[in-house]
Amino acid sequence: MFDCSRCGACCRNIRRADFPHDLDRGDGVCKNFDEATNLCTVYATRPIFCNVDAWYEKFLANTMSREDFYALNHEACRRLNLTAAANRAIVDA
Repeated sequence: MFDCSRCGACCRNIRRADFPHDLDRGDGVCKNFDEATNLCTVYATRPIFCNVDAWYEKFLANTMSREDFYALNHEACRRLNLTAAANRAIVDA
């Protein structure tokens, strides 16, 4: 199972994703993201593109290793968090 840190960076940056943008509440944040808890309000029934393991099983299991896919997702998380940190620094400056 993918080891998600629950930082919320992916949910706060859905405009950067290649999936349907009907989840964008208008500011790049997913309409199902609860900022008070940093959690998804529809986690049990979230779309497949929000479920790393389900996405892998359905679309990628025959093309790459799970470990490689997890590594790509962790790198995406790292980059989203760096972007968020940079944006905070600009606002705080």
